Amino acid sequence: MKTCLRTLLSFILLCGITFSTYAQHSFKLNTGPVMVKYQDSLLKLSNDVYAAPHTGERFAKNALFIKTLVNSLKTNASFDFPFDSLKRVSIVKSPDNAFRIISWFIPLEDGSYRFFGTIQMSTKDGQLKLYPLIDNTDNIADANVIGNSRNWYGARYYEIVPVTNPGRQPYYVLMGWKGNSGKTTKKVLDVLSFEKDGPLFGKPVFEGLKGSTPKNRVVFEYNKLNSMTLTLDKSINMIVFDHLAPFSEDMVGNFEYYASDLSFDAYKVANGKLKLIENVELKNDPNNMDELYVDPKDKKTKAIKKL
Repeated sequence: MKTCLRTLLSFILLCGITFSTYAQHSFKLNTGPVMVKYQDSLLKLSNDVYAAPHTGERFAKNALFIKTLVNSLKTNASFDFPFDSLKRVSIVKSPDNAFRIISWFIPLEDGSYRFFGTIQMSTKDGQLKLYPLIDNTDNIADANVIGNSRNWYGARYYEIVPVTNPGRQPYYVLMGWKGNSGKTTKKVLDVLSFEKDGPLFGKPVFEGLKGSTPKNRVVFEYNKLNSMTLTLDKSINMIVFDHLAPFSEDMVGNFEYYASDLSFDAYKVANGKLKLIENVELKNDPNNMDELYVDPKDKKTKAIKKL
């Protein structure tokens, strides 16, 4: 049933965007009040999604949310409307103002998450240009695979870092919260680039220690009750993150027992690549964003707290 619902929602999103990708309104009126009305409707629908007690109902409400969102983005100058009342939806613009990513998730009854999103491009003539993002995580056996907008390793993105790539097309590093299950949380460092056929996710730019094979993306997994810093530190111009380690040596590979060991590593941009730097000295406070997603009523969560 989950697969059927996901397919239905993908179809709704794709159809809505197919018919509206190059639609342009003829009127040039002040669209502020129009967008505010759309935002009010989207806020109500978003609340309805999370108030629904069962997964099927959440998907049904989310289908209405998607339809309303696509209609709102057809409005002239929608690219500059922030939708800042939609707290459950992340809307992040690239620093060069070339595009923005709208992403969100639905919590499922089994403790996992389904992600949704779209890339809205900035266009000079005001035409709407969108790329729908279809979460295909369940069918991605290797998290290191390069995918496109229809084979997306879903996440709720919160930061975008542009990278100049000498002699080649520039790309963007995306930082996102991925959730995972009732026991662990994931965060992801992904790469977005634009080719003739549209957006691509993943690129072999993450270089580890000497002799290791570069990764297309980096996925962090750790105990759900813990938080993890993953952000751009502008003071040192590096992407910094907590070093995750198991509670003890016999728990290696069991990410339910991983957490920060209070040290930090980082990726530094050099010659179009991101080079791993270990044991970076920082004075940052932990990012407590993950705590927003812990359900204290969840029996599984209570069990983890006792460990």
